[in-house]
Amino acid sequence: MSLITLGLSHHSASVETRGRLAFTDAELPQALTRLRGLPGVCEAAILSTCNRTEIFTVAEPEHESRLAEWWRRERQAEAGVLEKHLYVHRDLSSVLHSLRVASGLDSMVVGEPQILGQMKQAYAVASETRTLGPVLSRLFQHSFAVAKRVRTDTEIGAHPVSAAYAAVQIAKRIFTDFSRQTALLIGAGETIRLFARHLRGQGIGRMIIANRSIENAQNLARELGAFACSLDDIPSHLADADLVVSSTAARGYLIGRPQMELALSRRRRKPVFLIDLAVPADLDPKIRELEDCYLYTVDDLRAVISENLKARATAAQQAEAMLEEHAREFSRWLESRDSAPTIRALRQQARSYRDEVLDKARRKLAGGEPAEAVMQFVADTLANKLLHAPSAALKRADAVEQALLLNAAQTLFDLPTESDH
Repeated sequence: MSLITLGLSHHSASVETRGRLAFTDAELPQALTRLRGLPGVCEAAILSTCNRTEIFTVAEPEHESRLAEWWRRERQAEAGVLEKHLYVHRDLSSVLHSLRVASGLDSMVVGEPQILGQMKQAYAVASETRTLGPVLSRLFQHSFAVAKRVRTDTEIGAHPVSAAYAAVQIAKRIFTDFSRQTALLIGAGETIRLFARHLRGQGIGRMIIANRSIENAQNLARELGAFACSLDDIPSHLADADLVVSSTAARGYLIGRPQMELALSRRRRKPVFLIDLAVPADLDPKIRELEDCYLYTVDDLRAVISENLKARATAAQQAEAMLEEHAREFSRWLESRDSAPTIRALRQQARSYRDEVLDKARRKLAGGEPAEAVMQFVADTLANKLLHAPSAALKRADAVEQALLLNAAQTLFDLPTESDH
């Protein structure tokens, strides 16, 4: 069995491609069950966010190609679409990748903490769906612990940088006075929450929270001093919005070009700034074609984000060094699992020999044999029994096998070599 991770991310695929190949929260449980049901797959978990979708498995190496084919079929993608953007990590590389993702070192915004919460959610879903096993459970728990240590021991999270923060920086280039603006925020997840807090810090005049669950919208609105509405109410508020930010898991556009055209006419062509942080997209890309509409996606945030990476570069280097050692630590545990059955069998056989010889020794003592002679019997018999099988294997082996066995014997039994004499 091997630890195999397949994925695509902002490093390898556009926002449109990521959206086509992503899984929604509602789709994950059944997708995990089908993935775990593939031949040769023992454990499975899926992490799917706006910036990455990754499939973590413990599987037979010869079945690796089936994983990519399964993913392509699940998303009904054309042949070759996934493969062009796919990366694969195996064993130690897979462990290191998991640690880098959890620590935020592989994120668009290096060191951002949201990915850790998203990984914990992926772990929880896989756990509830019962597709995890001892290896992936340990990998995720190890990743969480290491990510926490990275944030504690380095300054990777010392600077307020996130996709939401970057989006606000772009908005500040357009709006000089937020107190006179109205923001329509679509969604009620962590990204929208972060964005709303940044807006409140800038003194935004009015915020409207729209969400599929009106209850969730109301809860967030109370926290932020905003107005709440349902997704169906978006058209009636669109004309009031100077700033529109959307981040949901919806399939299909929540705002199309015709809706935006109508809103612009009601606004008397007053410009609108839109940020689509969702994958798949919430806002129709054709909105870009409209005069007085300025639409940005997560990929457009790269320029702002790159400016902020410099402040975290040193901390990231320190974190990378930490992760390599923690990855090797996990790999040693993984390798020990492979040897554990053999070690248990070896110890069980030794105990069996011991019990057998002790039983004979007790009978000899009961029969009146001298204790010294019985002790010698125990020592000689145990030595012969323990060494008989390896000695016989060495004698039977051909030249190549014998060389390998001799090296193994020297290591296993800590034998002196010629250079030691």
